[in-house]
Amino acid sequence: MVSNSIEGHVRSSLAAPLLLFFTLAFALMWILFFAVAFVPIPVGSPLGRGLILLGAFAPALAAVAVTFRTEGRASVITLLRRIVQWRVGAKYYAFSLAFMIAVKLTAALIYRASTHSWPRFDISQWYLIPVAIAFSTPFQAGEEIGWRGYALPQLAKYFGFGRASVLLGFIWGVWHLPQFFIHDGDSYQQSFPVFILQVTAVSVVFAWLYVRTGGSLLLTMLLHASINNSKDIVPSGVIGGTPTFGLGASGISWIALVLLWVCAAYFLVDIRKPEM
Repeated sequence: MVSNSIEGHVRSSLAAPLLLFFTLAFALMWILFFAVAFVPIPVGSPLGRGLILLGAFAPALAAVAVTFRTEGRASVITLLRRIVQWRVGAKYYAFSLAFMIAVKLTAALIYRASTHSWPRFDISQWYLIPVAIAFSTPFQAGEEIGWRGYALPQLAKYFGFGRASVLLGFIWGVWHLPQFFIHDGDSYQQSFPVFILQVTAVSVVFAWLYVRTGGSLLLTMLLHASINNSKDIVPSGVIGGTPTFGLGASGISWIALVLLWVCAAYFLVDIRKPEM
């Protein structure tokens, strides 16, 4: 009885900061992004850009605030230092840069084999992708400090990294909901349920990379930037739009979703193995 009581108290003390983190991350982002969507505020205006940027940094701000409150300044510094944790194997840099490109090109080949026609490609400015990745990588700290830096290891205390990555992926996907109502965004009038399934699978990949690089946020930031800037070499959005909460999605989107979950299944098994 005493042991169960102590265990329950420890779990409660761990859960409260995590719940506070998710509350802050959602509240700040949703307020700002929904304001842009429904006021509306033009995304290209200085105010719109500022609100979008601040909202995108909501997970990082929440992680720093909760860590400072519960663990103090030293733990905040330790958390932020992982942004520059760069001493990892070259293969992880290559993986971060190539993962989404490989998925999308494989999806295009499967689409070609099954339909006898090629999907849309957008490689007109492919040479700018490396520049875009380099430029946007630092900005991914806004999400990665929160999702992988704080939430993932906290959830892993309860569930292990595998199950924690799936749960976090679902939460991470739901967090993006306001983007689907911003007219100038590429998520507008696209399938939110399909997006959540994709993000949940990708979350497993992020967790695997996080574990294999000893908790490097720099590598998850690089992966995040690479996905954002290379996914549209084979666009998967439905031209003309589709109901936000429906399951309407392009053929290439469904193929990519299956491939992402095949990868996720592999990484869920591999994440439990010690690195050789």
